[in-house]
Amino acid sequence: MKIAILGATSQIAKDLILSIRDREPEHELILFSRSNKKVSEQFELLGESVNYPCFEYVDFNEQFSFDVIINFIGIGDPAAALDMGRDIFEVTEYFDNLVLNYLRNCPSSKYIFISSGAVFGGNFERPVDNNTTSVIHLNQLQQTDWYGVAKLNAEAKHRAIQHFDIVDVRVFNYFSSTLNVNARFLITDIIRAIKNKEKLQTAPENIVRDFITPVDFYYLISRIIQSPPGVNFALDCYTKEPVDKFSLLNTFSEKYGLEYCIKRDGVSVNATGAKLNYYSINKIAYKVGYQPSMTSLEGVLDQVRKMSLIS
Repeated sequence: MKIAILGATSQIAKDLILSIRDREPEHELILFSRSNKKVSEQFELLGESVNYPCFEYVDFNEQFSFDVIINFIGIGDPAAALDMGRDIFEVTEYFDNLVLNYLRNCPSSKYIFISSGAVFGGNFERPVDNNTTSVIHLNQLQQTDWYGVAKLNAEAKHRAIQHFDIVDVRVFNYFSSTLNVNARFLITDIIRAIKNKEKLQTAPENIVRDFITPVDFYYLISRIIQSPPGVNFALDCYTKEPVDKFSLLNTFSEKYGLEYCIKRDGVSVNATGAKLNYYSINKIAYKVGYQPSMTSLEGVLDQVRKMSLIS
């Protein structure tokens, strides 16, 4: 298949490109980004050789014949999301419309839009399920709501055009051995603390997360790509089992000597709002044949073992 990757320099896209190269080399990937140089550099830094053609976004048009288009364009780092501010609306809509216009000319193509669990809003007192509704305080919108609202707008638009094959993939939590350890996530905060031999400060709340890792994310996307035509719905990423924060901290303490302490004032960056149970128990992805191979903790430990910064 011929597959377009929009946002080829994003963290998840980078990992998926390597997974497809290694597992399904028969696929022809065409990479799109703002800078071809950055695409090459990101793989060189990993010591990886990737020979797929690269183009800039302005080159994306219906002269290409794609079986599948995967749109990764967005912000993966909470601190970066805050810095981007209101531009997240324009960026999300512009590139989403770019693909939708392509589909109008090439309606047989399948569109996979990488969305976010942030579309649900709220503080996630409970994990997301099939009956969860989106919580948006329209009269009190905060900057932390903007990212989720931008993704929600795109999803709503996709459901309104049922004649196109569109699958929105909501990523809640993602971790990879190639992740930038300077990004502001719980797991990267843990990695930095171990690497720098510092004591991690964490809030007392025992939050729960479900980290999907490259192996299961690749398998999910592969199932979607191979699914029959006529699909138009959203699905949530999940593993065999989520993990709570203190189980994660205690595991890293036992295996890697992590030291941590409880700090009651805020020590984290919540670009999309505070989330207690930021994961989904909606298993609708089974419809495309997805079955996760690992629990969240197993996936995290598998990726950490591949990182040279922790011996």
